Amino acid sequence: MKNPLNYQMTEYDCGPTTLMNAISYLFDRERISPDILKNIMMYCLDSYNGKGEAYKRGTSDTAMWFIANWLNQFGRVRKFPVECKVVSGPNVRINANSEVMYCLQQKGVVIAKVMLENWHYVLLTDADEDFVYLFDPYFRKRRYSTAGIEKIEGFPQKMNCRVRREFMNRISRYHYSLGPYDLRAAILMYNKETRLTADTIEYII
Repeated sequence: MKNPLNYQMTEYDCGPTTLMNAISYLFDRERISPDILKNIMMYCLDSYNGKGEAYKRGTSDTAMWFIANWLNQFGRVRKFPVECKVVSGPNVRINANSEVMYCLQQKGVVIAKVMLENWHYVLLTDADEDFVYLFDPYFRKRRYSTAGIEKIEGFPQKMNCRVRREFMNRISRYHYSLGPYDLRAAILMYNKETRLTADTIEYII
């Protein structure tokens, strides 16, 4: 059974919440070991804000990459069919022949760092010729005021927002943009049992 995706409990836990949402999206609840939840929470929320307050700057890139590598090792040892790949810089983009788009076409998900006032993690679950579909763990009641960013209701196991592809590709610090190339970062995550092959995916231009 697949669970609905979750919203973060505080202003700071978008990183661990999105990691757990990625696992929930890809795997049935019965297959998910509590070890995964324990280790995500153990290593995330590792940053200090400018006042020296622990955890109030969310989760560092380093911690997110550590969890991705830990999941790969966990999968090998425990025969759990998860696979993660870290991508960064200009490789993080939404267009044809990009690793991000290939991941979505192969039924994987992408944990992407985007701008939302501050750096913020969201889960990309699908894309078409015009939009990227995502689950933003930061709960909001109001609809978006910007054309091209739309709230979506009725898909609690997959998405709650869609953003025009060109918005995400912006290098400026705009809502849901991937930002400057040197700061871009993402984790590609797959369920190896459901991942599509190059022979079966439909390519999106």
